[in-house]
Amino acid sequence: MADTAGKLIKEARTKAGLTQEQLAKKMGGGMTAAQISRAERGAEALTQEQLKKVAKITGVTQASLLSAARESKPAKKQTARSAAKTTAKSAAATASMKVTAAEKKLVEAYRKADGDTRKAALRVLQGECGELLTRLLGKSDNVADDLADHLGDLIGGLFGGK
Repeated sequence: MADTAGKLIKEARTKAGLTQEQLAKKMGGGMTAAQISRAERGAEALTQEQLKKVAKITGVTQASLLSAARESKPAKKQTARSAAKTTAKSAAATASMKVTAAEKKLVEAYRKADGDTRKAALRVLQGECGELLTRLLGKSDNVADDLADHLGDLIGGLFGGK
């Protein structure tokens, strides 16, 4: 998809006051915020049907999005091919991955969580939770940082990280 189409999608979404996650949910059909993000950056091509949904939800004309998408058909084909390869590799890796019961519970909780909760959970898992714990504990000393480090190590260990 052309940068033009991606810019139009982002502009329409922001003018409609929607986050990427909100737009994805309104579109339905398994659309994710990550796909919206890739479309806005021009890294993923949306189908004509998806572009029509974006237009309807955001209140822009379908013609503007469809014509912008048509302007870059060669890039769209290349992106689709590379996306298919990436998807196939990812699916193969996921299919052979074994998870523990604890990891399964984490995934299930993550899937049920809203966007802000997911972001907070990722920060904790990546060891960036000192600020979060400081806020929760109401302290500004090193106790929160030490606790955050230990918690991050513990959770990171579940995924073979730290």
